[in-house]
Amino acid sequence: MTTAISTLRTGHVGLNVTDLDRSLAFYRDALDFRVLGEGTEEGRRHAFLGRDGELVLTLWQQAGGPYVPDTAGLHHLAFSAGAIEEVREYEERLRGLGVEFAYEGVVAHGEGAASGGIFFHDPDGTRLEISVPLGAQDAPVPVESAPTCGFF
Repeated sequence: MTTAISTLRTGHVGLNVTDLDRSLAFYRDALDFRVLGEGTEEGRRHAFLGRDGELVLTLWQQAGGPYVPDTAGLHHLAFSAGAIEEVREYEERLRGLGVEFAYEGVVAHGEGAASGGIFFHDPDGTRLEISVPLGAQDAPVPVESAPTCGFF
């Protein structure tokens, strides 16, 4: 008899990047991540990023080009915020940094959904989302026939 394992959850995400310094600046300035550790050996540069000492994201400088959405692998990376006001604060911060959005401002995940957020890209084109489960019910729905986070 097999026992069900109920503690499995996402630990951290590793992203390949083309320029570690540029990506570090983006994730630090745009999303408030802090460097928890860094490998500086030539040809093997990487950084562990997190909050409150918890590892969330690892950046590996080993990509030969930008993110390619039509290949197998990561579709997008989603971060959860505590409230819709927090999502709007990130939106303002990102706009101040010149980040381009996939949709105009906060959008709902679908018709009639209370969940939603903002959708944008990192310096290598990796698709990113900051969302909340509630509070976006009055936001526009840019894609009627599919989840908003599905095709951006």
